[in-house]
Amino acid sequence: QVQLVESGGGLVQAGGSLRLSCAASGRTFSNYVMGWIRQAPGKEREFVAAIRWSGGPTNYADSVKGRFTISRDNAKNTVYLQMKSLKPEDTAVYYCAADPNFVSDTALYWGQGTRVTVSP
Repeated sequence: QVQLVESGGGLVQAGGSLRLSCAASGRTFSNYVMGWIRQAPGKEREFVAAIRWSGGPTNYADSVKGRFTISRDNAKNTVYLQMKSLKPEDTAVYYCAADPNFVSDTALYWGQGTRVTVSP
């Protein structure tokens, strides 16, 4: 059974930092793209960042470039999203997702989400 379990969300003031984690289990993800999608209240899901488990370039939404960093720890089967200089508009539920090709709102596997709230 494939599981993606997110953690690390919470309440933070604008300008602060958080690190989200996504622990993956249940299959081999070595050929998968792992990433983060977020959904703000009343808005559609939005791509945030992605990384191929086997390595290679990372991809970021323009809105988070220079502030967020996606990384992975193969030994721990965990993907991270380091978020810095957080803004109120980063408030959303952040979902970890995995797909053989690319991470989008049609990704094959999803976590349950972790909520991030950024206060002004």
